[in-house]
Amino acid sequence: MTNNTHGSLAIGIDVGGTNTKYGIVDQQGNILSQSEMKTEAFETPELFVDGLYAMLKPMMDSSPAGSQIKGIGIGAPNGNPFRGTIEYAPNLRWKGVIRLCDIMSKKFNLASVINNDAKAAAIGEMTYGAARGMKDFIMITLGTGVGSGIVINGNVVYGHDGFAGELGHSTIRPGGRKHWGTGMHGSLECYASATGIAITANEMLDENPEIESLMRQYSREEINSKIVTECALKGDELANNVYQYTGQILGEALANFIMFSSPEAIFLFGGVIKAGDLILKPTKENMEKNLLPIFQNKVKLIFSELKEADAAILGASALVWEIGKNTSIVAG
Repeated sequence: MTNNTHGSLAIGIDVGGTNTKYGIVDQQGNILSQSEMKTEAFETPELFVDGLYAMLKPMMDSSPAGSQIKGIGIGAPNGNPFRGTIEYAPNLRWKGVIRLCDIMSKKFNLASVINNDAKAAAIGEMTYGAARGMKDFIMITLGTGVGSGIVINGNVVYGHDGFAGELGHSTIRPGGRKHWGTGMHGSLECYASATGIAITANEMLDENPEIESLMRQYSREEINSKIVTECALKGDELANNVYQYTGQILGEALANFIMFSSPEAIFLFGGVIKAGDLILKPTKENMEKNLLPIFQNKVKLIFSELKEADAAILGASALVWEIGKNTSIVAG
């Protein structure tokens, strides 16, 4: 933790289905204080904000002398920056449209802004990470699902309603695997997420009963991307095949995205990238193979520089510095 003796600070809040992480961050990306609490413990958004205030007030009171908290940034599933709302988030206990920025600003007496968690990660990378100075890049978050944030000419792409950039739900295998939540078939998230990797591993185990695999010592329910990675690093053939297949699909999808926006770089972020070269090499190979020559060998494919443990808070706090840059974004 680095002490900041003066200057502007921001509160960053990452709202997850199970836990909410929060902290106070300076403009250099130093997290001065942080903690987390159970999201699902609060029956209403109002009680949730009351709980946040109780936790954050001592942190705010102990901020460095001469500093000023400029606002609150919130990363959340289905966060709509144009309306300051969370809208119909399937993994939160609060249903419908939640005017979270209004509730937050009234309680804290600070401007607040909300965004989709993957877009917040892109803004965090642009503010504090390897995308500093870049005008055109794509952030792909590979976790339980697949999220994305697209930056073109220095601006995050929002579309007319704030929800543009759901690349994880783009169809990469028409008529393919059915998504467990949306019911759609063949989306990128079905294959390249941690959830998709576990499904692929189980499918390959079922389809190749003659091949010995370290993964067979686990039940279907136990197998996850972490176990697949551990087995692959030990030389397990099937586990390595899982990542070859995943990298093929992800690489093909990234090629499509490149030919749409011609980014300088694509950043990969999230739990899946702990697999390192197991996922990076086949993804890069298949990405380049599916690009037109004018796009080949131009786009860097790199892992995010943000620490996974801190990225949610950093990405959310970076939203505060975006207030005023896009007039469509609501600051409550």
